[in-house]
Parts: sequence; structure tokens; C-alpha cells
Amino acid sequence: MKLPYLLTIICFSYFSFGQKKLSVNKLTDEVVIDGIMDEGFWTTADVADDFVQYFPSDTVPAFGQSELKMFYDDKRLIIGIKCYGKGNDWVVNSLKRDYRAGGIDNMTLVFDAFQDKTNAYFFGINAEGVIREGVITNGGNDFRDFDESWDNKWKGEAQKFDGYYTAELEIPFSSLRYKSGSQQWNFDAYRYDAQYNEWSTWTGTPRIFPMTNLAYHGTIEWEEPLKPTSGTISVIPFVTAGVSKNHEEGTETQFTRDIGGDVKVAVTSGLNLDLTINPDFSQVEVDRQITDLSRFEIFFPERRQFFLENADLFSGFGFSNINPFFSRRIGVSRDKNDDLVQNRIYAGARLSGKVNDDMRIGLLNMQTGSVKEEGVFATNYTVAAVQQKVMDRSNIGFMMVNKQVLGIDEANAFDITRHNRVAGIDFNFADKNNMWIGKTFLHGSLSDGEEGVPISHGLELAYNSRTWVVGWRHEYVDEDYDAQVGFIRRKDYFQINPNAGYQLFPAKGMFNNITMGVDAEFVFRPEIGKSDHEITMGMRAQTRDNARFDIGVSHQYIFLTDAFDPTGTDSETLPAMTGYNYINVSGSYGSDRRKPVSFFIRPSIGAYFNGRRYGVRGRLTFVAKPKAQLAIDMNYNYFDMPHLDGSRETFLLGPRLDYTFSKKLFFTTIVQYNTQSENTNINARLQWRFAPVSDFFLVFTDNYFTGSDISDRFAINIRNRAIVAKLTYWLNT
Repeated sequence: MKLPYLLTIICFSYFSFGQKKLSVNKLTDEVVIDGIMDEGFWTTADVADDFVQYFPSDTVPAFGQSELKMFYDDKRLIIGIKCYGKGNDWVVNSLKRDYRAGGIDNMTLVFDAFQDKTNAYFFGINAEGVIREGVITNGGNDFRDFDESWDNKWKGEAQKFDGYYTAELEIPFSSLRYKSGSQQWNFDAYRYDAQYNEWSTWTGTPRIFPMTNLAYHGTIEWEEPLKPTSGTISVIPFVTAGVSKNHEEGTETQFTRDIGGDVKVAVTSGLNLDLTINPDFSQVEVDRQITDLSRFEIFFPERRQFFLENADLFSGFGFSNINPFFSRRIGVSRDKNDDLVQNRIYAGARLSGKVNDDMRIGLLNMQTGSVKEEGVFATNYTVAAVQQKVMDRSNIGFMMVNKQVLGIDEANAFDITRHNRVAGIDFNFADKNNMWIGKTFLHGSLSDGEEGVPISHGLELAYNSRTWVVGWRHEYVDEDYDAQVGFIRRKDYFQINPNAGYQLFPAKGMFNNITMGVDAEFVFRPEIGKSDHEITMGMRAQTRDNARFDIGVSHQYIFLTDAFDPTGTDSETLPAMTGYNYINVSGSYGSDRRKPVSFFIRPSIGAYFNGRRYGVRGRLTFVAKPKAQLAIDMNYNYFDMPHLDGSRETFLLGPRLDYTFSKKLFFTTIVQYNTQSENTNINARLQWRFAPVSDFFLVFTDNYFTGSDISDRFAINIRNRAIVAKLTYWLNT
């Protein structure tokens, strides 16, 4: 490479990363949000431009450049966007809100209103004017910190032209939390350009980090300090009606109707109070079924809207597999037969947000009902959390979780724990440039009738540079540690996870990036010693046309302390106190998601416990832009195990159809055929967004018995069927 060109790249990169500012002036004129920036005041605005590539490179200007302009008044932020391209063939696969950004033409704006480089809001719009919003937590150090589940009231429109598209956004300040009197926010924007096949950002985020990372933001500066939004109240009532019948139990048809709602109160500009009365979650999309071959509980994420705002403040303690608070435990209980049953939520309250620049607080209280004759008792759940910022991008958090069963005398007859409490401290670390990130925590539990305070502890630390990714993690959970409102995958163990990877970013050729590495996991248990290990060597890569693939070889050892069926088919189990060594190979390939037809496939083959397993899972996606998308998920496993009489297999097929009639009317149907659970589920949902964050839902659910024998698999045996209508409306005061 010639020296002048190299110096240009070095200087360009230095001045791009985190150095940019955008001035935002007060607006006195009227504006019509129609996606066309034809009002005269747009010509006077400061411009955020000179976007920098993130992919396929991060050291050159973006080929498809973008321009951002902003104005504000006392109640709202007005944003204008112009994205340049070539021609008028913009890629948008769906008109449904809260789209995934990859593979389509769209722009996302990220606002770190408290400039803590830890938490932010994002608002996005694509070339068809479809909008999305959400939150970024934990510094955006991982794509799991990016959550599209948060909804709020705002609007945006877009217009397509030959060679560019434009958009206008209007975001009420009442939708955001920020410090009263703010004169500056951290800000960044990133764009996916399907025509040039590139990601770009305003400030220039290094591609060794997620594009959602909050360490490399620029700033927006307000002409005058922002006024507070405290006192704003939003009321969101709902009504539901439905009919259901349990054919399996042979019960009578049930007709239901209900009413309830939520209230949102802006206590201060940074602190919000949420109230819910008789919440109903009938419109929440069903969980995707999986093939479960694990010895431990499977994690399914929270989908209920009330629990999602500031969710990281309550659920972000510990690790994902050692989490002291898992909100999905609320509203679910075990009856006298130890079966999981719904436990109705009567009411709840949540106070959460910022009390100053460096401190966040959260207080959650929920009350559920009871069915005493079934052994289900009214329970109160309380969670308190405090998070204090330290250093540039780190924080210390304290939390307490309390589960209190009411009606103690009756509960004693069922041997139910009257109270369960967990408390602890977490330290989340991220250096200024995000090269080092880590976390450590110490939690303890206390239940009535138990002595002492059993603990859980974990520590992880990772280093990420242009060439090396190195990490260490260890975790410990005491045998008697009891977090009944948490998600604790296993107990009575100590585990270590070292890993290392070497990264390449070729300047030429078909590959854009390649990572080769080793990942190890060793589990130790008292009186056993090492009970499990898995050592994986492999590589993953991405091509310049957006294809992704990986391949790995794993050596596993598992010592069974309990009898276990490794096929997940209710077959004969392997005996307890036996150990198994085996090696398997797996890989995956994902094609370019910009295309009308794309696919992902992951085959695996090799030894498995005392036999062999052959498996494949994948997804095939068809897109008829911008209205229809059909995705077909599949998971197949074939087991050849010497201890069984004959082979075993599991099969999961899950087609999903999304059809968007318009930006306000959506239809989704999911069919899940699962031989492991012997069930076929149909879930169809029609959603009409007739006003901002105001919806009418019509949901149909059907479950059929799927026999374990091939001859029975397609027999029509209805288990249960239900249809529910729900109407919600967002009222501002």
C-alpha cells in the first residue's frame, strides 16, 4: 500500500471515531410529517453527513452517503433523513413495524440522552416508511443488548426517489427519559444500504465491535436547554373477549371477557412510573418450539410488554444462566401435582429510570391471585435495583428479589416455601475504547426453613483487538442456592470457560473476515471432580456478498449423575453414575439475506453418548417484497443408540407466514409440528394498528395431538382451541 494512501486512511479513521457534533436549533415553523423535506427551514439546518463504512471495511467513506438534520421545540424532536443510492430499487421485505435491519434499506438513530455510554434509545425507518424503536443496554457490547420489544408513541414517513430516499420523524420528548436542562446528548446513526451492500455509521464504529456499541458516539447540541417532561400521563386501557374449548379434557366451551389497562407517569424527565391492572397478554406471540436434548431447563425470553421497559435494570444481574430475576416466573406457578399452571396477575407497579446522571433505580412489585384448592396461592413479587455509574463506562449494581406467599396457614398444608429472597452485587466493566469488557457478581439466597446463605458467583473478562479475541469466564452455584424467581440452569458446580480467537480482515478476495479459535468448558462437581467438558476448535467467516459459515470439531465428556434419555423421546434411559466421551462435527452456512430466496443450514454428525447422532436444522425464507415473507424452520435428529431397541428420531417443522396488507394491518400465522412434544400448534394473529401504539388483535390458537408412531402423526386429534379479540388504545393527557 502506498504511504500517502495509508496516511489518508489513518487520518480519516482518527477524525471519524467519536469526534463529530451536530447542532440542533429551535423550531417555530409548522411541519408536516410526510417524508418530503420541502419546508424552507430544512435548508438552514446543520447537517450530519460524511458517513463511514462499517462493512465491508471500516477505514473508507461510505459509497452510499447519508444526511441527517434535526430541529426541536418544547415538545418534540423533528428529524430529516436523506439516503443516497443508485436507481430506485430499494430493498424492503415487509411493511411490519419493528423489522430486523439486516438485508434491507434502512436508517437507525441512537440517542444516549444521559451520555453514560451504557443505555440508549434507538429509532429506525426504512425506505418504505416502516418504523421501529427499542433500547440498547449494557453499553451495546453484544447484539443481545439490542432490544426491539420496547414500544412508544411517535411517527415517521418516507418517500422514494430515483437515486435517494428521504424520511421525516417526529419523536415526542415525553417518549424519552433525559436530564432536565440537557444541552448535549451522545448520538450516532447507522445505515444498511442493500444496493451497495454496506453498513455505514456517522461516527465510524470499528467493525471489531458490534455496531450497536455506545463507546464511539458523537454528540448533538441543543440551541437551548431542554425543558422537563415530568407530569405527562399516558393511559392505555384494553378490553378482551374470547371463546375456548379444551377437547382433550372434554370440558364445556368457555366464554371470557375482561378489562384492564396500563398507566405511564413521567415522574421526572428521567424517572417513569408504570402501573398495570389486570394485565392481559393474549396477543403475545407464542414461543418458538425447539427440540430439547438438554438435561437442563431451556430459556425462553420475556415477550410481555409491561416487563420490557428498563428490563435490563431488573433482569441484567448475574449471567443469563445464573439470573436471580426472570420475569417469566411471574404469572406462572406449580399446582399440587407439580404441574405448571397460569397464576393470574392482579396488578403491578414499576418505578424505574435515572435519578441523576450516574444513578439508575428500579422498583417492581407484582401481585398474583390464587386457586387454593389446586395448591396455587396468592404471591407477591418485589424487585429492587440500584445501578451506580463508575469510571467512564462501568457500573456497580445492587439488587434484592423477594417472593412472598400469602395465606401462610393454607400454604403450609402443601409444603410451600413461604418466602424466598435473593440479594447481591454486580460490577459491570467496560473500558473507554471497549477493548476490555467484563463482569463479576456475588449473590446469596435466603428461604424460610433454610440455614445459612448459599451463594452464586461469576466472573468474565474479554479482550478484543483487531487480531485477537481472548476471554475467561468462571461461575459457581452452591447446591442450596435457591432463586425461585430466577433462571438457574444448574446447581452444585464450578465451571471455567477459557477461549481465544485470531481474527483476519482480508483486503481482497471473497472473504471479508475470518476468525479461528478454540473454546473450552470444564465443569467440576463436589465428590465427583470433573463432570463435564467440551472443547471446540473451529472457524467462522463472512464473505463480501453477506454469506456466513462456520465449522467446528468438538470433544465432549459428560458424567451422568442421574438417569437420562439423550434422544428426548421418552425412551429407555442411560444409567446414572456413568461417563461418556465422544467427538462430533458441525457447521453452518447462511446465504445473502438481501435475495428473494435465502437459507440457513446447520448439519451435525458424530458420536453421541454411547452411540451416534445425525442431525440438521435450518431455515428457508421466501420474500415477495414488500408485503409477504414465508420462513420455514426445520430440525431433524436421527439417533442410533446401542442401548435402545431400534433407532429414534425427532422432527420439528415450523412454517411462518407474515403478510403486511399495509403499514397498519399485519397478519402472521405460525404452524409448529413437533414430534418430541407430540403436538401441532397453529397460531394466527391479525393486528390492526389504527392509531399510534393502539391496536386491535384477533388471535386464533389451535393445538392437535401428534402421535409418537408414524401412522398416528398426521391424525387429527384436537387438544384445545381458542379465539381471542383484544382492543388497546393509548391516551395521552
